[in-house]
This record gives sequence, C-alpha cells and structure tokens, in this order.
Amino acid sequence: MAIDPKKFAETDENELWKDYVKSRDPKIRAYLIEKYAPLVKYVAGKVAVGMPHNVEFDDLVSYGTFGLIDAIDKFDPNKDVLFKTYAITRVRGQIFDELRNVDWIPRSIRQKAKQVEKIIIELENKMGRTVEDEEIAQELDISVDEFRSLISKIAGTSLVSLNDIWQSNDETDDLSFIETIEANNNTNPDVIVERDEIKQMIVEAIKKLPDREKKVIVLYYYEDLTLKEIGEVLEVTESRVSQLHTKAIMRLRGRLAQMKNML
Repeated sequence: MAIDPKKFAETDENELWKDYVKSRDPKIRAYLIEKYAPLVKYVAGKVAVGMPHNVEFDDLVSYGTFGLIDAIDKFDPNKDVLFKTYAITRVRGQIFDELRNVDWIPRSIRQKAKQVEKIIIELENKMGRTVEDEEIAQELDISVDEFRSLISKIAGTSLVSLNDIWQSNDETDDLSFIETIEANNNTNPDVIVERDEIKQMIVEAIKKLPDREKKVIVLYYYEDLTLKEIGEVLEVTESRVSQLHTKAIMRLRGRLAQMKNML
C-alpha cells in the first residue's frame, strides 16, 4: 500500500525506501531530495575548502544535487549501508566529475602537476623509498619554499584527479577512487571481484605513503574530516594539510599507474 505523502516524515525511513524502490513514486523521490538537500551543502562546503575563488559554492551545490538524485535512484535499502554514507560518496564524486568537465584548472597548472608527479615517481623508483621535499625541489631546480608554494598552487588538481585514478583504454572499465571506497551496489560477481582487487591495490598504495600523508588520506576520504579539521588533528596549518594531500595523491596516482601496467 502506498504511503500518504502527508505522512512521509512520520514513516520509518527503511519502509519509505522500500516503498520507493517498489513504486518509484515521484512524491517520495521529491521528499527524499528535499530531506537530504542539507547533505549536499555539507559536502559542497567541504569540497569548497581550498578551492580557487573562481569556483562558486552554489555551482558545487548544483553539481552535488545531481549526485544526490543519482544516489536516491540507485540506493538499495536491502544492502547493509546507510543512505547517508552511500549518498556522500555519490555527491562528492558528481561534484568532482563536473569540476573536471568544466575544465576550471589552467593548462599551465595541469602541466606543472604532471611534471611534479612524474619526478616524484621517477625519484622513488630510482631510490627505492619515499622521497622528501628537499630531494624533489632539487630535481626541479627550485628551493624547498618554492616547491611548497608550487604544491599549494596545484592543490586543486589533486582533488579532481582522484576520479581519474584508475583509467583504462576502455571507458566502460574506468573506475574512480570515489567508487572504490563507496558501498558496492553492483551484483555482477566479476565486477565485484575486479573492484575488490583494485580496492586492495589502493589500500596497499596508501599503506606505503609517508605517515602524515597517509593520515591525511584516511581522515579526508574515510573519516570525512575537512582539511581544517585534519590540521587540528595533526597540529599543522590547513595549507600544510593541503600540501600533504596533494603530494599523497601524486604518489598514489603514480604507484597505481605502475601497478596497473603490471597487470
């Protein structure tokens, strides 16, 4: 029996989800979108931190709303996961997708980011260990302060680039970082196995990061803390957390690309 729209707020949410999955009632859909709209603003607010001034908060909310709608349409209440947990990764992933599509990062910054990433991986392969800022700066022929300033400038690219962390020649096989840490709603056994393998590779790559970079990744993507909150935990400035995050992503992207080439 369909639920009276006037009683949506009084209805057990699990029952409401089951009714929506069965009926696809647009009134229930509209209610869920309105109910979880604050979640979109929360995620957009987190993403906005550290972004350039030309990235508007309202645009991030707009992008994220599409992610929320997608989450509502694809959520399976029979899975052992809260909708809020599932929706956050969908909303954040949609925001990153849209940011990449509008190409808001200057070409010169993208090129610098690729250059730094390439140097980090080449040095670490050569030395067989994690390299420090001083060694990277020396290879770039700049001072450590100049290197850290450069990292701050390209910080925004590291957020969006996570959605490109596992790409293949076949676009249908592409798998974003966001998708690897969200609840798996795909029932295809082959897809589940493939994604579990990729998740394990990402976990192994994260384990090999320097301690502080590893903490930043875990706190930001798994514990859902803001860069400011992470700075308070690590007792460093927000800008320093942003630098650590950027270097961590560069290491991850390089190492995962190498792992993929070995498959």
